[in-house]
Amino acid sequence: MVNILEGAEPFYKEGSNIGILISHGFTGSSQSVFPLAEAYSAAGYTVCLPRLKGHGTTEQDMEQSTYKDWITSIEEGYEKLKKTCDAIFMTGLSMGGTLTLYMAAKHSDIRGIIPINAAVILPGMHEAAESSVRFIEGIGSDIKKPNIKEVAYSKTPVKSIKEIIKLIRIVEESLYKINCPVLVFVSPDDHVVPPYNADVIMDTIHSAEKEKILTEESYHVSTLDNDQAMIINKSLEFFKNHSMKN
Repeated sequence: MVNILEGAEPFYKEGSNIGILISHGFTGSSQSVFPLAEAYSAAGYTVCLPRLKGHGTTEQDMEQSTYKDWITSIEEGYEKLKKTCDAIFMTGLSMGGTLTLYMAAKHSDIRGIIPINAAVILPGMHEAAESSVRFIEGIGSDIKKPNIKEVAYSKTPVKSIKEIIKLIRIVEESLYKINCPVLVFVSPDDHVVPPYNADVIMDTIHSAEKEKILTEESYHVSTLDNDQAMIINKSLEFFKNHSMKN
């Protein structure tokens, strides 16, 4: 049996016939986006927050997972929501935002998406992928707010870096397929994902309705940072505005 780190458990709660699929990020856990899941559930939505395979346990577990496994984890959440929901939205942080973009490009029935500090270009990762060591320093807890910690791995498997590179390449090449409404959150002072990723997304997607909002008081993990309430409020407004549209 897999031992899941405290706070890294998956979350599912049934609500209305509108579902929200949420994804955490690379080497992170559901804890980083749990405040969103809790708020969306409280607002009455059906919420699904999967634990991506290899995450929330040990670095050695992650080392054995692939980008295809991470996609499968999200696809399973999507299929679970499809059973009871008439409309599905998706949001995600960091690589979770990348997976959000992937799903929107693949599933035309997704009503709208909210990528948060999503990665589609990570030049620094290519250099890290060439490292001769098995693990490098972790990237968790890039948070401006004092005394807030992310449940994330302290080490990053180099093998996993090679997997995320494969994923972002696929997503970058499929951005043009996205037509649904998009709300992009980006932290100008992000020490993990270069902020220009948001501009690449905005310039490449084909969505008629798209908006970019700056989270200026947060670093990378903005969902646990000073802009958390704003992200929740703006996303709830987004869901409400687009829930009734065909």
